[in-house]
Amino acid sequence: MNEKLQKNADACYQLAEQKAAYYFASLSEQLAQRTYAPVLIKDIQSWKQNHIQPISLLSLFSRGKRDSDSKGYHNYIQWLDYTGKLDNYLDRSISYIYMRDLGKALNSPDTQIRVRHEVESLKNHLTHSAGDKTETFSMAWLYRQAQKESVEPAMIWVMDKLKTVSSNIPKGMDAAEAKRKLIKIMAGVIMHVNEEMAADSTPEERTQKLDEAIRLGYCYGLTYPFIDDLLDANVLTEKEKKRFAELIRTTLITGAVPELGEWTGENAGLIRYIHSELRDAFEYMKANQRPETRRKFFEQSYVFFYAQEVDRTKDLSNANYSNEELYIPVILKSSYSRLISRSVISAPEDEGFDNRTFLYGIYNQLADDFADMFDDMDEGRVTPYTYYIKYHEQRLDLINPFELYWTVISNLIHNVYHSDSKTCEVILDRAINGLKRFKKRMGTKQYNEVMRLFATENPKFDDVVQRMVRKADDVDFFDKLLRDHMVTNLKNERKEQEDFLETIESVRNQINSLLNIPTIGNVSLMQEPIIDAANYSLEGDGKRLRPIMTWVMGVNEYGLNKSAIVPLLKSLEYMHTASLIFDDLPSQDDASTRRGRPTLHQVYDIAMAELTGLYLTQKAIEEQASLDQFDPKTVLSLIQYSSKITGDMCRGQAMDLDSKGKQLTLEQLNVMCFYKTGIAFEASLIMPAILADAKESEMEALKTFARHAGIAFQIKDDLLDVEGDLTVLGKPIGKDAENNNTTFVSVLGVTGAQKAMWEHYCYAMEVLQEIPRNITFLKHLLNYIVNRDH
Repeated sequence: MNEKLQKNADACYQLAEQKAAYYFASLSEQLAQRTYAPVLIKDIQSWKQNHIQPISLLSLFSRGKRDSDSKGYHNYIQWLDYTGKLDNYLDRSISYIYMRDLGKALNSPDTQIRVRHEVESLKNHLTHSAGDKTETFSMAWLYRQAQKESVEPAMIWVMDKLKTVSSNIPKGMDAAEAKRKLIKIMAGVIMHVNEEMAADSTPEERTQKLDEAIRLGYCYGLTYPFIDDLLDANVLTEKEKKRFAELIRTTLITGAVPELGEWTGENAGLIRYIHSELRDAFEYMKANQRPETRRKFFEQSYVFFYAQEVDRTKDLSNANYSNEELYIPVILKSSYSRLISRSVISAPEDEGFDNRTFLYGIYNQLADDFADMFDDMDEGRVTPYTYYIKYHEQRLDLINPFELYWTVISNLIHNVYHSDSKTCEVILDRAINGLKRFKKRMGTKQYNEVMRLFATENPKFDDVVQRMVRKADDVDFFDKLLRDHMVTNLKNERKEQEDFLETIESVRNQINSLLNIPTIGNVSLMQEPIIDAANYSLEGDGKRLRPIMTWVMGVNEYGLNKSAIVPLLKSLEYMHTASLIFDDLPSQDDASTRRGRPTLHQVYDIAMAELTGLYLTQKAIEEQASLDQFDPKTVLSLIQYSSKITGDMCRGQAMDLDSKGKQLTLEQLNVMCFYKTGIAFEASLIMPAILADAKESEMEALKTFARHAGIAFQIKDDLLDVEGDLTVLGKPIGKDAENNNTTFVSVLGVTGAQKAMWEHYCYAMEVLQEIPRNITFLKHLLNYIVNRDH
């Protein structure tokens, strides 16, 4: 590495370290003089007027309803609105975000106006969200938000990135927490861009800046799961950690990502992916830096990373760390992580923001370390709290981190924010809420033990604080509620996805075992080439989505007997396989491979392929007619419906053939696509509904879902024909263009087709809310449809 660059980096860190040392010395002096206690007691005495209500019958009756955890996300918001508490709840929550994430002073008239605007906007969204058809922060909800700002391409890009990141989070790391952090960082960068945007920006300028912010937010946010969390986890060996950390360090010092070189071992694939993704992210951030801000961005990034490394390499068995060694890296990493959120967007110099953010960071870090102290202790991490727990009896010089925490609070309120009443209110709300949350999580007994351990030198102050923890109300925050809600949803989503994939594989294996058609009569007298041909097609590595949908809905949701619907499952796959045989013929798509094998007419001949397709359609009807455990009239209705669907599928294929060489409109393409693909999805859902005698309204909702899901499926197929991998797809790519087929890509282009796919995804996801069943499987089926690679 260039020696001059190394010296510049070291000098940069030393300057930051000196600034942090000066700040820490100031805090240490205030702590030594115990000036924080009487000042904060006075603040709390004033503050408590709004948070400790007189006991009344009404308060006793309603007290149990104040628990956000027990009420749940949506119900708690509704309760806050009903009781008139929502405005104050959102005001302190948004004010806190403006102070913590955007580095704003709450006494600024401009900040107050912006906070009020955001409160009104968020309240309007939350109070109307009960009627919304999509879960907040779901893919459908995110895409709808992107549509409002015309940044769909960026959202499509980042959702694809998040999918890939999630699939590459190794065991030993918390995938839901990693994804939440990434989304949180993205949101922070977008907030900064929004704040910096001129009021007179044109819609086009706003779209361009937000598009860039989404991508920059992802690129910066990626460093949390794939640098910080990875180096903290026990995934890499110590040797690998050192090598990986040196690679990051070299990148930040030189401004260029080194080649990975040879990396062996079980983590080789993971590291290659991470190196590639981080390299692309770094190059994007670097390319979007203005020359005048690029140096600041690199310097801040280096200080943040190096401070993390200093902290990460500490050993809890070392009893000799000084207070400065414990706290100065905390000051640096906690402040520079937020300074980067602004410099990454090339924002202009703002001395007020820089100063407030630098002084504020340790408050947030000490609060987080307090909440996580037992997890950190289990992992052997050195934090001010874990180190104090282990050595406070033998090291009387150690600063009590809990006491320093309150010193920081006093300093922020009175020296940084100049005794502003709104700031005092918000910071004390946050501090008391943190203790209340910790007490609830740990239980009263362990909480009291912790409080005895970290008792300050002022018993009166401790008593005042603990009284507030017991009695104060209305101190919770929306970001904490949303965080808990997101983590729960992300963990549930991951578990549901695992269950979905297990269900798919299990049911698919069961269906595969049912499909083989036995030979008829005495096979010694004559061969059965048509049955052999049918079985050849059925043995292909098909997804079996249609009968799987029928099985899950029929058995799990309608309670139909598994064995009773076997003929229906077989009939659906027979019909689908027949349609593929016809599609592949030279007179139609002229495909050479299907499901990774030669198409039927290549193995046999065209005439045999045509007869086999016809045979399978009749075999499907035969199977449906053998549904002998259901009412005959119901079975007759099902066969009538099935025959109509088969006819409609033929109409769709005829439309497709007639369209060759013609340029269809989007509307014509949607109609053709529905008849070719969507209607088969519809049949898979409606047939078990017919057998279960479901309500007409439910079947209409299922039909709407199937129409949009089917079109989304076809668009994804069209995209894969352009962008897919032959080895994964199991069939040639580029066949649509070769055959001069009109596709969503040829009509809309790749970006337009992606937007159309996600639009139909959203419509399908929204209509699911109207179906009075457990929709988890169908939700993940939709996710599979748009995210599949084959």
